[in-house]
Amino acid sequence: MVYIRAKKVKSDNYLYLVKSVWDSKKNTSKQEIVKYLGKASEVINDDIPVEYRNDPKILSVLTLHNPKDISKREESTKKSKQTLYKKLIDGDIQSSVKIYEEYIKIFSPGDFFDKILRPVMSKIGEDWANNTISIATEHVASNVAQTLVKIIMDKVTGNSNKKKILICVPLGEEHHLGCDVLETYLSIKGFKVYNMGTSIPTESILSFIEYNKPDIVLVSITLEDNISAGQRLVKKIKEQYDIPILVGGFAFQEEKIHKFDAKVIHDVNLDEIPKILRAA
Repeated sequence: MVYIRAKKVKSDNYLYLVKSVWDSKKNTSKQEIVKYLGKASEVINDDIPVEYRNDPKILSVLTLHNPKDISKREESTKKSKQTLYKKLIDGDIQSSVKIYEEYIKIFSPGDFFDKILRPVMSKIGEDWANNTISIATEHVASNVAQTLVKIIMDKVTGNSNKKKILICVPLGEEHHLGCDVLETYLSIKGFKVYNMGTSIPTESILSFIEYNKPDIVLVSITLEDNISAGQRLVKKIKEQYDIPILVGGFAFQEEKIHKFDAKVIHDVNLDEIPKILRAA
């Protein structure tokens, strides 16, 4: 059985999708968290995993926590995704920035990346693979998206004494939009971020670790073909440095089992990443 559990922190409710699992040793059932959904007032139907999205009990709980706003929020999110898609493939950076600025008047920057930019870029990739859009259009959209993330990054000011995070990719991985999104979001949250999200030799990454002493390394992998290179990178880092390593990215969306000497992060919301970093 899967259901939503609410936890109150101060004056706000936060929702979790949980399931009951039978513990044969203790002869009782226990709860396991399927997914952290976020602040109750901001959760929409798209936040629910597809396999549970049409469950009447799930929908009922969402409506209970958001009786007035949920339909309006879902419509706003849907409209923002449709508009951003068009502006990105048109190469319109000014309008793309405006969509972001309007969206965060209601939602958080993390919501923009999770609920708007990520699904839009996924659709652009699917449309290119299906020959719905050309490779030239896909490149234009990707470049505008990367510029958008950098503009958002420029709006982030101030530093804190939180952990230093190194974001990098294995040799051969040419996709770095995810790294740019992580850099922006974690900087907003006050982390000191080193973004090496371009394909460079492993020795260069090791030298950077030696001289800059990051607290945690995040390895981003977009294409499944680059997982082997990611495993080699993690192994090299572990051989020389005793440092926590987290591995994630689009290559891990299907939750296949890949052996890493590191913690593998599957499909999680950006809001969960700071908690994972603090626990690392």
